[in-house]
Amino acid sequence: MANTEQTELPLIAAIDLGSNSFHMVLARVDHGEIRILERLGEKVQLGAGLGEDGNLSEESMQRGLDCLRRFAQLINGLPESAVRVVGTNALREARNRAQFIRQVRQILGHRVDVVSGREEARLIYLGVAHTLADDEGKRLVMDIGGGSTEFIVGERFESLLRESLQIGCVSFTRNFFADGRISATRYAQAYTHARLELMQIEQPIQRLGWQEAVGSSGTIRSIGQCLQAGGQGQGEVTRDGLLWLKRRLIKAGQVEKLDLPGLKAERRPILPAGLAILEAAFDALGIETMTHSEGALREGALYDLLGRHSHEDVRERTLGALIERYHVDVFQAERVEQMAMRLFREVSQGWDLNSKQADLLSWAARIHEVGMDIAHNQYHKHGAYLIEHADLAGFSRYEQQALALLIRGQRRSLPGPERLAEFGEDATALLRLSMLLRLAILYHHIRGNQEMPSLQVEATEAGLTLSFPSGWLADNPLTQADFEQEAVFWAKVGYTLTVR
Repeated sequence: MANTEQTELPLIAAIDLGSNSFHMVLARVDHGEIRILERLGEKVQLGAGLGEDGNLSEESMQRGLDCLRRFAQLINGLPESAVRVVGTNALREARNRAQFIRQVRQILGHRVDVVSGREEARLIYLGVAHTLADDEGKRLVMDIGGGSTEFIVGERFESLLRESLQIGCVSFTRNFFADGRISATRYAQAYTHARLELMQIEQPIQRLGWQEAVGSSGTIRSIGQCLQAGGQGQGEVTRDGLLWLKRRLIKAGQVEKLDLPGLKAERRPILPAGLAILEAAFDALGIETMTHSEGALREGALYDLLGRHSHEDVRERTLGALIERYHVDVFQAERVEQMAMRLFREVSQGWDLNSKQADLLSWAARIHEVGMDIAHNQYHKHGAYLIEHADLAGFSRYEQQALALLIRGQRRSLPGPERLAEFGEDATALLRLSMLLRLAILYHHIRGNQEMPSLQVEATEAGLTLSFPSGWLADNPLTQADFEQEAVFWAKVGYTLTVR
């Protein structure tokens, strides 16, 4: 079973490494409720540093690191379980994200979770839902980011549909308004590009239906403020208001000539792109009015973090659905999980393994046979592909990749050094988790109700010794052959497995 240790968390924090801005919230947990203490935000434009080669520029990374050094002081001393750092589209796209993430971890002392677009959408909706009235009826939530825009239809606290499109105000600014010139032609090009992207989600959203439209990004808030300052409502965004603002932008002709009441200077360069995306969404989805919510991804990450400490971890529900969908043999998975966790407890101190790694091992044991529903032949490869590429609610990209590594490496060849190197300082721990999972699977290779003997385990820096009761292996030659072959696999990577 995954770690459900109840830890008192008087303070929790979430940091959103967005493509346009970095945001941080620090909150106090009071009787299960979150009380915001601090909100920080800086326009970093990390996504603007993505070059044609797919790498982040040194300048953009430095802007981000400088910002995080200022954030770091507020979370000094907080345990790892109390802080969530989430990376979004710019880090999903960046080929050199590992370089940036290593430096972020050195500054903050916490791991960065790069999340998929749909997981980003789930967290956004969670943040919005907790800042609005808990009314019945479906709501459509839209969040325009720097590199992607998320659309969610949900009801109360549950998201029913989650989509992420590659349209963002930073990328659109670079593609259509790079020199700051605003024209009707350029605006139309940006609008049309957004409409084409929206075609893939129009029908699913319309079929599901919704009663209320809510915007959650700084771009939508900024547009609402411009409309209010111009006498076009009380901060909500309307179709007429969008047309009024579009005329003002095209008439100005240049970004630096935009002199709109309510428009902050740092928002000026990306306003044309954000407006084109928002107008396209209004037209594609039939939106007439959109209000704004202060809740967003960072607040959603806080509530998600709190849920993990109160037995409401969405990852557990995700695994349950996966097990049911792919008809996993639950009895066999439970036996393997119990053995894997027993081995983990025996060696965790000697091998310096932590509670997060215990979760990974537990999850991997539960779904290690998920690929069998596709084909028995090479089911470990099928399972690894599923886990790495599926949209798994609650899981970060790192967690999915680590689980895929363990599932791929559960039998036959072990993960190679190049694959392990992708996990940096966690490579050794993952190799050791792989050994524990493989041994638990071999221990229960014979399915059914066969009674298995007690097992003594001793760990060294580069190996394990397993001691069966005297004479048991000789009486069970299949198990003996399994472990002898396993020792050969581990010898190839410099580990010693002694079975006696």
